[in-house]
Amino acid sequence: MIFYPLVVSAVAVLATLVYASYLDIRDRRVPFKTWYPMLVVGISAAIVLFYQQTGNFSLIAGYLALIASFFFADYIDNRDPEVPFNFAYLALVLVLPILSWFVIPLVSGAKAIEFQLVPWFVLFAGLLSYISYREYKKKPVRKLKAKQMKKESLAGTDVEDVLSRWYFVLIVIILAIAAFYMSMGGIWGVPGYYIALAAIFCGVFYVFGQMHLFGGADAWALIFIAFCIPTYPMMPLPLTPPFEASPIGFLAFSVLINALILNLVAPVGIFLINIAKGNRAPLQYMFFGFPVKGDKIQESWGFVMEDFTEKNGNVERKFIGFWDSLRRMRSDEGRIYTKNLREHPEEYENELGIYKKAGNVWISYAVPFIVPIAAGLIMAIFCGDLLFTLMSLLTGGV
Repeated sequence: MIFYPLVVSAVAVLATLVYASYLDIRDRRVPFKTWYPMLVVGISAAIVLFYQQTGNFSLIAGYLALIASFFFADYIDNRDPEVPFNFAYLALVLVLPILSWFVIPLVSGAKAIEFQLVPWFVLFAGLLSYISYREYKKKPVRKLKAKQMKKESLAGTDVEDVLSRWYFVLIVIILAIAAFYMSMGGIWGVPGYYIALAAIFCGVFYVFGQMHLFGGADAWALIFIAFCIPTYPMMPLPLTPPFEASPIGFLAFSVLINALILNLVAPVGIFLINIAKGNRAPLQYMFFGFPVKGDKIQESWGFVMEDFTEKNGNVERKFIGFWDSLRRMRSDEGRIYTKNLREHPEEYENELGIYKKAGNVWISYAVPFIVPIAAGLIMAIFCGDLLFTLMSLLTGGV
């Protein structure tokens, strides 16, 4: 079976990912406007598919409510406090669930008002209204240097600040619960499960992106794939050896798995290159980094994998441990990116001086994950899910 609207969406998404990969390799930055053409085509195509398959406007409204919630969260997290808060965005995000969960099912005669969802909607509306009010009252922040911004962003641990940072986890949970409920109740049917899966999947990567555990462009790429191509556009091609689509049918998850598997090739290649060049470091670092000249580190891409101290003119160094590196990545504190060295050299004069004295500095390899995401999408569309195929082969299912 071929879902032609999703074929059109897949072409638009793939073209955008190829271009975004080029931008990420060249500039290590993907402007958010890069995604707009893909989203216009992809969301429209998904709406057409949902209408063709179900004719259910409640389902379509629920799908749009999910998308609107993510865009609203991004608006909240990146809003300029000097620009007045736009309450029209809040109104739209609140109206769509009302239409989807209550009004359309009631008008269409599918069912009476879903009273079980009323408390969830009250919590949903209350959280977003509270966060919106805090944003409305927020005062413009003074201009700070990069290091100062990192330190001040970590300040404040009261309940209000915790809620401001983690409210979207609750929003995603509510949207997923509502989607499962609407599907199990027979109002949305099977397509509703894809909306629930998208809520969970996209919520995880949005939070990962906000915690700096995942690249911003990479997180948005996976989120938008889930929005624009909710399921496989067609069955995998009849290849040898045979490949299979995931029985879940949720394409974005297969794209992620394929990307992770394909991305395993890079560390092996880096290890072999380090061996061939005679680079020496603890084994685990040989797979994920390589040394560069300290006086030319600003010309490279990646983050510094070593800590340096200077005592009595001597440079002492040690590799950053895995858990320490993860902590620094999550807090965005203490991790030095070559991009920052290049763009803010005045703030890293001491570090740059030590790197020059050290001679060579080990940095991480910097192939943007969006590249294997694009490759993973191609594999998912034409070959299916690599992990599920491998498991089927090992268990004799293929």
